[in-house]
Amino acid sequence: MNVVIIEDEPQAAQRLERLVKELISNANILAKMDTVKKSVAWFKGNTVPDLVLMDIQLADGISFEIFEHCDIKAPIIFTTAYDEYALKAFKVNSIDYILKPVDKDELGNALKKLKTFTGNESQTQQMLDNIGHAVQMLMKKYKNRFVIKVGEHLKTIEVSAIRYFFSQDKTTFCVTEDNRNFILDYTLEQLEELVDPAQFFRINRKYLVSSPAIQDIINYTNSRLRLVLKGSQDNEVIVARERVQEFKDWLDR
Repeated sequence: MNVVIIEDEPQAAQRLERLVKELISNANILAKMDTVKKSVAWFKGNTVPDLVLMDIQLADGISFEIFEHCDIKAPIIFTTAYDEYALKAFKVNSIDYILKPVDKDELGNALKKLKTFTGNESQTQQMLDNIGHAVQMLMKKYKNRFVIKVGEHLKTIEVSAIRYFFSQDKTTFCVTEDNRNFILDYTLEQLEELVDPAQFFRINRKYLVSSPAIQDIINYTNSRLRLVLKGSQDNEVIVARERVQEFKDWLDR
C-alpha cells in the first residue's frame, strides 16, 4: 500500500510512519510533506497513492488549501488537534478523523473502515464528495462588515460591533453595541450563511444572536430557554425547544 503523510510536526510524522508500518505489512511511505506548497507540488507530479494521512494545520497554512489546487482521488484520514469547527464539518459529512496524539487502535479502526471502500468506486466517490463538501464549509469566508443606508448616506458596520440580528414585520435589523438599530437588505436565513456560526447562533425564527449580547439565560416553559439581550426590551426572546441542546453546546464550546 502506497501511503503519503502530510504532517508538519517531525515527531508526529515519524510516529504516523511507524504506526502505519506496524498496521500495514506492505506499507510503502511514498512521501512526507510538512507544507501546503510541497503537498500541492507532489500531488501534481505523482500518481495517486492508496492512502493519505493529512494533518489540518501545516507549516504554511491549513491542509484544506491543497484541495483548491489538486483533485485528490485517494482515501484520506485526517489527523488533527481539537478544532470544533473542523470536526463539525467532518461530522456533517460523515468523514472520519483521528485526534492527536494518534492512537494505534484508532488508526487501526480507521484503516479497517477504509478497506470497505477498496474496489467500490461509488463508495470511494461518495467519500471524496463528502470531503469536498467539508472543505467548502471550512474554507468559507464570512462577512466582516455590512453596508447600510442612513438617510442619504452609506456607512459600514463591522460585524464585530453587532450584538444580534432580528426580524420584525418582514424587515431585518441588526443591533449594535451602542444599542442602535439598522435595517439590512438580507433575511435571517441569508444572514445565517453570511456570518460566522462560531459568533452567531439562530435561536428561533426571529433572532440570530452573539454570545456577548446575552445578559441572562432563564429556564422557560416546555423545556425552552428565555434570553435577556443587552439593550433589548423584548421579554419573549425564546430559544426554540428543538434548538436548546445545540444552543447549549454552542455556548459551551
